[in-house]
Amino acid sequence: MVKLFYKDKPIIGLDISQTGIKVMAVDPKKWLVLGYGSIDLDPAKVQKSLDNSDGYLTANIATLLGEKLIGTLPSNHVVLGVPTSRTFSRTFTIPVSAEKHLADAVEVEVDQYIPIPIGSLYVDYEVIARTKENITVIMSAVPKVLIDNCNTALAGAGLQPILIEPSINSVARVLEATEEGHLTTLIIDIGPANTDIAVLESGAIRVSGGLGIGGNTFTLDIAKKMNVALENAHQLKVLNGLNAGPRQTKITAALQPSLQRILSEVRKVIRYYNERLNDDRKIEQVLIVGGGSNVPGIGDYFTNELIMPARVASPWQKLDFGNLPQPSKQFRPRYIAVAGLASVKREEVWK
Repeated sequence: MVKLFYKDKPIIGLDISQTGIKVMAVDPKKWLVLGYGSIDLDPAKVQKSLDNSDGYLTANIATLLGEKLIGTLPSNHVVLGVPTSRTFSRTFTIPVSAEKHLADAVEVEVDQYIPIPIGSLYVDYEVIARTKENITVIMSAVPKVLIDNCNTALAGAGLQPILIEPSINSVARVLEATEEGHLTTLIIDIGPANTDIAVLESGAIRVSGGLGIGGNTFTLDIAKKMNVALENAHQLKVLNGLNAGPRQTKITAALQPSLQRILSEVRKVIRYYNERLNDDRKIEQVLIVGGGSNVPGIGDYFTNELIMPARVASPWQKLDFGNLPQPSKQFRPRYIAVAGLASVKREEVWK
């Protein structure tokens, strides 16, 4: 009886990023938000806490739950999202005849492509597709110290983790439900400090990548290049952006180096997807999300550079806040990942 009760307990989503923590509870059948909140963090202190478990995350989770929560949370059972940039996900194929040696194939993949010894990683894998000749396997790995310190932080705040995943997976879950997610989709999630990139196909992330450039980088780029204060640079970014206008040339020139670095990483992810997972499927859409996607004209920029249709996704309408006040428009993108965590179906956790 205890086990059944344990499984039936509602879940909440909690997302830890380099710049903040978000929490949300959603009724997944109605996409009704029961409670939510966020707290901004010092990136350097987050990094230290993820590496050394110094109490910073625990204290801020407690503050978030105690002082910054709008609505209510139905339980303390958490689906946790961790920074995608700190995780490793790869998809590969092997012949069906080699399936009995799958664990060895995963170990080879880890040794070849992940710059951390396998003994320092938690590694999980799953067969996600099968033909007569081959099986396709998705492998995820994450440093043990990261997961152990996150678990310690949650426990210190009275929370119990039941599932942990990279935040890009939770973003994909929302996009799949709202933005023609049945199409093979390239996701570009531009956060404040990082950009995560992934290919979503048939409900699974096939490959992911990322780099340390985000919306805050864009603001700094404009401030330096145009010699204006950060506040003015932010206004230029979100009001003018890459759209046609008298300032377009200067703003585009300021943003070009960072955008090109993002595009370079995007092309690496596309190349890996095409070369390693070539089953004649093509990427059909590019969706740009995250707080850094609030640059007017950024969809057209990626369309022109990648020569494939790209647009800024708006999955927000899927969430019903009922009687709760909604976050202001500028803060909505920060809740996409945690909404995906909160909308995990229980059968996904307990399967």
